Amino acid sequence: MTVSRLAELSNFSKAYISQVKNGKRPPSRRLLELLAEEVTIETPDKDYFSLFLKSREAMGVSPKTIVFYKDRLYIFVNQFNYLKASRKDITKYLNSIPANENGLATRHASFRAIKTFYRWLNAEYGFKNPIYGIHAPILGKTIMPSLSEDEVRYLIKEVDCIRDKAIITLFTESGLRLSELAHIKPSDINWEAKTIRIMGKGRKEAYAPFGALSEGYLKQWLDQYTPNGNIWGINAWGISMMLRRLKAKTGLPCNPHTFRRTFACLLRKQGIDTMTIKDLGRWESLEMVKRYTRSVTFQDSMKFYKAPLG
Repeated sequence: MTVSRLAELSNFSKAYISQVKNGKRPPSRRLLELLAEEVTIETPDKDYFSLFLKSREAMGVSPKTIVFYKDRLYIFVNQFNYLKASRKDITKYLNSIPANENGLATRHASFRAIKTFYRWLNAEYGFKNPIYGIHAPILGKTIMPSLSEDEVRYLIKEVDCIRDKAIITLFTESGLRLSELAHIKPSDINWEAKTIRIMGKGRKEAYAPFGALSEGYLKQWLDQYTPNGNIWGINAWGISMMLRRLKAKTGLPCNPHTFRRTFACLLRKQGIDTMTIKDLGRWESLEMVKRYTRSVTFQDSMKFYKAPLG
């Protein structure tokens, strides 16, 4: 597709679009959204890109994940004849993407999306997988933020609604993802075993544990609220908005991923090994748990630190 045609459809300047197509500038989210909505992607013989997205939807992946694949693959499938792309072509494309931008590992994210796309092409249509053998871009091992036990208790204290206290406590004690927590129904809770049946990542049924504090707040909330659907009366967006207001009020990070990291770190501080934490939190990768809990090892070591020079 020509630069002029893209400029006409998107209302961006030709100079900007030309730089994006040549890999000199990353595409803006608005450009990607407009292109995804308004432009039909032309590929040899079949629109494999659209078929790939439909296959992900059929697998039950989240809308957020679909947007991730659109963002990371759109420019790639239009910039190359990807069915004939070589390792060199793919490496050159990946190197044109910033390694990190606004704290996001953008090059690594694009690598993951392209790798998944080519695996699907190989499995479904027998096309050669040119990304095989290309090493993943190095992902910076930053220490990711989590909350201390005192900070979690402070957040619980700062909300007035029993429902919100239950949400914060359950996030911390169960390590639930937002989508998992938002869809809990009364029948999912096993009070005797202190577990919650959830539909996890990839639509895999699993169980999450909870403790006495969560149990107390949950029972208080359900004594005063009769669920019609999930147990909260609000959806995932409503939960996110509550957490954003709490962040503005307290200045502490209050998003579901922070609570999930906090779950892992607090368990690690109690001496629970990373493999057990992985199973309790339903992580597929042990490396992710290790990454989440890196700060714990350092903090524990600091307890024994004595300056060599006094």
